[in-house]
Amino acid sequence: MPMDELDFGPPDYKDMLPDYISKNYGKWKCHELLEPGVFKHVSETGDEVYTVRTGAPKFIASQTVREICDIADEYCGGCVRFTAKHSIEFMTPEKDNVEKIKEAVGKLGLPVGGTGNAMHSIVTCTGWVHCHTPATDSPGIAKAVYDELLPYFQRDDLPARVNIAVSGCLNMCGAVHCSDIALLGMHRVPPKVNDDVVSTACEVPSLIAACPTYAIKPKMLKQEDGTMKKSIQIDAPKCMYCGICYGICPGVPLADAKNDGVSVWVGGKVSSTRGGPAFSRLVIPFLPNNAPRWPEVVDTVKKIVDVWAAEAKPDERMGEWIERIGWKAFFDKMGFEFTEKHVDDYIFSVRDMNWGARLKGTELK
Repeated sequence: MPMDELDFGPPDYKDMLPDYISKNYGKWKCHELLEPGVFKHVSETGDEVYTVRTGAPKFIASQTVREICDIADEYCGGCVRFTAKHSIEFMTPEKDNVEKIKEAVGKLGLPVGGTGNAMHSIVTCTGWVHCHTPATDSPGIAKAVYDELLPYFQRDDLPARVNIAVSGCLNMCGAVHCSDIALLGMHRVPPKVNDDVVSTACEVPSLIAACPTYAIKPKMLKQEDGTMKKSIQIDAPKCMYCGICYGICPGVPLADAKNDGVSVWVGGKVSSTRGGPAFSRLVIPFLPNNAPRWPEVVDTVKKIVDVWAAEAKPDERMGEWIERIGWKAFFDKMGFEFTEKHVDDYIFSVRDMNWGARLKGTELK
């Protein structure tokens, strides 16, 4: 049997492009932002394609998907695009369809925007509903922040674009490491060891080997009948709360309702313009998990965006604005407290370690 018949991987994306896109593939000359959420691409052939971008919830009902597809069938030749930035894009070669699409998505409650110098769609992970490692509910926080900052999503007169991301834990499925504002779920205590479950339902050697920081050590427990059983102990200073152990063994749950919460990071970006790519940096180590609206988190994000929007220069991203005014000035403007939590003293920090004899006595740049 030929290999192409055995291959069950994803199809070539070019086979799924609508006709008005595929015939102009590689021929696009320019694009123009017509209004918030609406832009036009122009081909060398003279063809034009109009795109209407909307925000979208993290979880979506099948009925809503059908309604979205109905709009695509009527105005977009049966094609609709769900982007990696959690937006929905309706593309049409007919200019007259733009207002009709906007009206149709408005009836579904989907806001049009997220283009140009605006707040773009918030990227989140699945949160509590579909994962065992998060310290907070990412989609819930994203919804609360969206509701408060929706005007910034529907306008394009900010100094630059602002990307907000939410991740339930430091595994960072929500791409918080390189966003203008990042909200990261924080575990503050290591997993709790249930010796009975570990000894009866888990493979201890595999559990120990799975820990990336060697924080898990074997432990033998003496039972009442004098026999011994295997369990584990966790070296708390080495634990980075990644949750890998819980994925292997249900006897080491990581979630803790009292100690789990949200941290706030700022200044990251992927763009290589001006100062180049940058990682997000910690500004608030912990905010409480006050579901379902997370008022402390929402107020913090709104304050950061409001001050940046009022003071940044044109095309100045969040991190670039902070670097210009200085981090001390940023903390002062926001009223954030600088604590020992902002100092990188993690046991496995690259900057604080000697990697080997070759680096001994030298400063790692």
